[in-house]
Amino acid sequence: MKANCFEELNIWKLSRLFVKEIYTITQKGNFLKDYNLATQFQRAGISVNANIAEGFERNTRKEFIHFLFISKGSCGEIRSLLYLALDLDYILDAEFSELKESAVILSKSIASFIRYLKNNPILK
Repeated sequence: MKANCFEELNIWKLSRLFVKEIYTITQKGNFLKDYNLATQFQRAGISVNANIAEGFERNTRKEFIHFLFISKGSCGEIRSLLYLALDLDYILDAEFSELKESAVILSKSIASFIRYLKNNPILK
């Protein structure tokens, strides 16, 4: 798989949609009164997306993998924050399930891409 820019990466496209979901959910209801939690969600979502792009632009496989691990970690942070939002009744069970599933899919996709990069020595 040869990508010329990060915008061609499926994981970046998935993360872009995921960030939009996060912003949609955090701009309503109880999140409007809890600025800290809302912005933490948003920052974590941005981190997933931005680290994919930044790692790609570093132009070395080693650095790209490093930034992908950061991105994957941010997916875990979001899942943890989702439990808090559910416990505080900021989101409904259905919203929780949908966002958690998106986070898990994205995290698994990033992990698969990391394995691909590690196992293809022809890449820089």
